Amino acid sequence: MGYLRIFNPHSVKTGDGPQAEDLLLEVYLRDPVLQVEVGKFVSGTEMLHLAVLHSRKLCVYSVSGTLGNVEHGNQYQIKLMYEHHLQRTACNMTYGPFGGIKGRDLICIQSMDGMLMVFEQESYAFGRFLPGSLLPGPLAYSPRTDSFITVSSCRQVESYKYQVLAFATDADKKQETEQQKLGSGKRLVVDWTLNIGEQALDICIIPFNQSASCVFILGERNFFCLKDNGQIRFMKKLDCSPSCFLPYCSVSEGTINTLIGNHNHMLHIYQDVTLKWATQLPHVPVAVRVGCLHDLKGVIVTLSDEGHLQCSYLGTDPSLFQAPKVESRELNYDELDVEFKELQRIIKDVKSQGVWPITDREEDLKVSAIVSSGLDSVSQATNAEVGADSVPSITVKISLQNRVVLPKVKLSVYVQPPLVATNDQFTFDFTVPDMTSIVAFSVYLKRSYVPSELEGNVVVSYSRPTGIPRVIQCKFRLPLKLICLPGQPSKTASHKLTIDTNKPPVGLPSLFPDFANQSDDDQVNVMGFRLLGGSRVTLLASRTSQRYRIQSEQFEDLWLITNELIFRLQEYFEKQGIKDFACSFSGCIPLQEYFELIDHHFELRINGEKLEELLSERAVQFRAIQRRLLTRFREKTPAPLQHLDTLLDGTYKQVIALADAVEENQDRLLQASAALRSATHLLILLVRLWQKLSADQTAILEAAFLPLQEDTQELGWEETVDAAIAHLLKTCLSKSSKEQALNLSSQLNIPKDTSRLKKHITLLCDRLAKGGRLCLSTDAAAPQAMVMPGGCAPIPESDIEERSLEESAELFTNHKHLIAETPVPEVTALQGVLE
Repeated sequence: MGYLRIFNPHSVKTGDGPQAEDLLLEVYLRDPVLQVEVGKFVSGTEMLHLAVLHSRKLCVYSVSGTLGNVEHGNQYQIKLMYEHHLQRTACNMTYGPFGGIKGRDLICIQSMDGMLMVFEQESYAFGRFLPGSLLPGPLAYSPRTDSFITVSSCRQVESYKYQVLAFATDADKKQETEQQKLGSGKRLVVDWTLNIGEQALDICIIPFNQSASCVFILGERNFFCLKDNGQIRFMKKLDCSPSCFLPYCSVSEGTINTLIGNHNHMLHIYQDVTLKWATQLPHVPVAVRVGCLHDLKGVIVTLSDEGHLQCSYLGTDPSLFQAPKVESRELNYDELDVEFKELQRIIKDVKSQGVWPITDREEDLKVSAIVSSGLDSVSQATNAEVGADSVPSITVKISLQNRVVLPKVKLSVYVQPPLVATNDQFTFDFTVPDMTSIVAFSVYLKRSYVPSELEGNVVVSYSRPTGIPRVIQCKFRLPLKLICLPGQPSKTASHKLTIDTNKPPVGLPSLFPDFANQSDDDQVNVMGFRLLGGSRVTLLASRTSQRYRIQSEQFEDLWLITNELIFRLQEYFEKQGIKDFACSFSGCIPLQEYFELIDHHFELRINGEKLEELLSERAVQFRAIQRRLLTRFREKTPAPLQHLDTLLDGTYKQVIALADAVEENQDRLLQASAALRSATHLLILLVRLWQKLSADQTAILEAAFLPLQEDTQELGWEETVDAAIAHLLKTCLSKSSKEQALNLSSQLNIPKDTSRLKKHITLLCDRLAKGGRLCLSTDAAAPQAMVMPGGCAPIPESDIEERSLEESAELFTNHKHLIAETPVPEVTALQGVLE
């Protein structure tokens, strides 16, 4: 606005407003004021004068006062000593004893186009353009080194000696003239530079000791402390966007304090890089200084961009309260022992009831999921990659009903890949109680391989009104027809399973009405399924015996049809009112087929590791060639490239090819993981039917075989499952207390091969066959030697024991189990084999 004000603030009581006598002088200067400095700017005297910088003018004033009869009668006025009219628009200025002059200060003004103009008090000395200047930055003068320091638009700190500026060619024009090219003056050369990588807000130079000074630079995200020669002394990353700063000497020797104001209305005090104090301000400071007002030292003066001037000090009023001494008393150890036993009993009772006691209170939020009975009329599968088949989709509706006000409720949907949901994230705001919100999304198969499960999971997270976070889960089951189509039965198959039941066989059309073909009479006992992606599965039922057979060319594809068969059989007999229906499996556990999938999955993991190592080597080589080429191109007389460009092109092609190979291997690893997960589900199902395991024992088996949702290079399926099975073998399935005392490795690393894992899986099946019982209780694990008739082999500790283990493995892997191959139309012959 062009106003110049001088204040002499007095201390006031809390709540008092500004006093009129605080303002000593107010002058309207007409032009906007860019900067104000105080120094020895008038020749012939060493008194302090006031320099005011306008955009096109530099004015120097003297400030004087006349005493009145009373305090408020004092009068102050300013007098213009001299002024300089500037040919260029000014940006900022600095002052000091340039060239080591004594008893007076010179002024240097930086223009908006990067020109430095030096004024020797009443006269203009010279002007110099900074090389490569685009936008002006903050400017400061260092008396110790007699140099000007600024931050250029290249985001680097630059230092120019005053002597170099004085003897350089005069800059009447920004472009080099012919005289400059001919060398009639010295070229302006920078003393030193430092790249800080960000724009600077301010520069301040503080004497560190008698022989050195420090250059402080406030950046947009950091503040730097440099030595005189441009070396970094230290730097500090700031958490908030700074607005101003002020370094000043610390009382501790060898350190400097720095006040930094930021846009969060905070003022931080650092001792070097250590935060010593933080205080709240009523405004965002744009300038901060420390002074002595009315004999009060260390007054912090802050100014806001709205003209709010505040004088404050750090510190708190001391507290005179002292805590009274606590009377010491004798401890009664008998009472402590009784109290300790009582607390132990309470803890044991709580553990027996569960961590979260069951209460009858109503839930804050109810979540339910409904899967549509039919597929979508218009498929939502927009980016499916399943080949020529048309990919169906199905709609799932999630209903949420709240009892209390719940803001920011988040809902997440998870389905097994390659199934995907059209939308898997939702957010709700229940502003009033008893609201009902319904969201819908579609699920479809995106890739041409089979998911390991058809069960989806909905997770809702929210915070109760008391602030306690809660999570609710809701599961939904997707229909088989989402990933499977009716197909022709296959006469031959490489992999077959037979499931026994204790009830008469049920016609397949009544079990699978959505896959039945009314015109085909043979479907009473034979039904074909074609999975999206090409694989076929055949289901056969015996007319006289109580058996069902599932066969396919792919072992992992048996899982979904087998699980669906058992699920629909249980539903069928429950509707009939029959509660004692049970399934069993009397064949050999197909470990050999399972081990082949493990080996394939492990081979892909090893390949991925090798490809990533090779890609890393090629990337290092590529960067090294780039550095060599860059060095060659920077030389004034470039040397021959010596085929470095050809080597760079070849390495680049190798990097691209290896990156494609890594992506392809990761895609194949995802498919192998899904196949291994499906086969693992099938193996757990067969073991459960074979040994008639309870729900708790099945859960332990699932936790051991399915510990991870996805594989990573750091933690994979093989080492995790091997550690879990080894733990079971050394605890609940151990033969003696000696095995229980063995310690497991606390670090999981990728194994060299899968032989140890396969031996442990075989040994697990062997011990279950001999009567082993899965449990997690340490008390129940001790008497296992009495429970298992015939005894169990311990975990092999030598080659002889390993050979005996391999012999026992043949019991599970070298038998041709299940039914001989029989043509589908000859149902009677098939029934005879089944019986």
